[in-house]
Amino acid sequence: MKRKYILPLFLLVQIIFLRILPYFPDFVEGFYSNNLYSRISHFSRGLLGRIPFSVGDCIYAVLMISVISWLWKIRKTWKTDWKDHLLKMLGKISVFYFFFHLLWAFNYYREPLFQKMEIKREYSDADLLAFTKRLIVKTNEIQHQITKNDTARIVFPYYQKESFQMILNGYDNLAKEHPYFKYKVLSVKKSLFSVPLTYMGFGGYLNPFTNEAQVNDLLPMYTFPLTTAHEMAHQIGFASENECNFIGVLASVKNDNLYYKYAGYSFTLRYCMGIWQYKNERVFKGLKKQINTGVLKNYQESQDFWKKYDTFIDEGFHFLYDSFLKSNNQKDGMESYSKFIDLTLNYYKTRKL
Repeated sequence: MKRKYILPLFLLVQIIFLRILPYFPDFVEGFYSNNLYSRISHFSRGLLGRIPFSVGDCIYAVLMISVISWLWKIRKTWKTDWKDHLLKMLGKISVFYFFFHLLWAFNYYREPLFQKMEIKREYSDADLLAFTKRLIVKTNEIQHQITKNDTARIVFPYYQKESFQMILNGYDNLAKEHPYFKYKVLSVKKSLFSVPLTYMGFGGYLNPFTNEAQVNDLLPMYTFPLTTAHEMAHQIGFASENECNFIGVLASVKNDNLYYKYAGYSFTLRYCMGIWQYKNERVFKGLKKQINTGVLKNYQESQDFWKKYDTFIDEGFHFLYDSFLKSNNQKDGMESYSKFIDLTLNYYKTRKL
């Protein structure tokens, strides 16, 4: 067999393998997520964590330039040598696909967190209403503790770099109760692509090749701890977006710092209010009246921020990312972000907020 066919055929083998893998979550959990991946991620973060800028973003920039340069180079021979060019392209995708899964993405196929933690996923409207009211009381309480004024919005007082370090306290406290959430070796950085990320509608992402957590440094700062905690959850091997939102909330509210608690509670409350706005406008309006004006001002701050960057671009990228998630064992796609409410609600059903 000619060498040019090997990598494209290997891509096909990988695709078939990934269609079988969802039937073996225990194998992924034991052999990969808690063993091989744990070693890979600790090595990557230890190697790159101390570098002050995002190595992964630099690699992506070089790759994008290389792809554009290659496409320009073959522009005149594409029609005549299309077969060779296509095989070469598939070969590069095959290598990319292999390392994407080896270095991180096999985590998409691990045991679901609700099974691991024995958390129910179903809830009634009565459950949601009771949980939302508890969240309103807790969020209002923390907002007033910080500002001493029900009408003042929260202004985050820490620098972004300082914030990354401080989130570790929440993960340490969380790991005392659930050891599998233990976070070691910090590697969280401001993304060099924060402006494009904002237009795409994303607050951050994990680079699967370098295991660096990238955070959009343009975000409203009161949301910074939650976004950081979400990306750190990806780093410790959780791929599902709803699970990372859930872990990010737990790591935020279990932090000893009130600003981090506020980030976690206000984030969860905002999603619950979004569900009520969709389900029952009358209930939504009644609940909204109970929320401190200062909290609502923070919500408006976020809304105004994203509105400034609202274009057709984010809709296009959300469609692509939705398709990406669905192709990687996440059947809910982009909707999975909001699905963390079922985990959080049932987790706190018998616990104190």
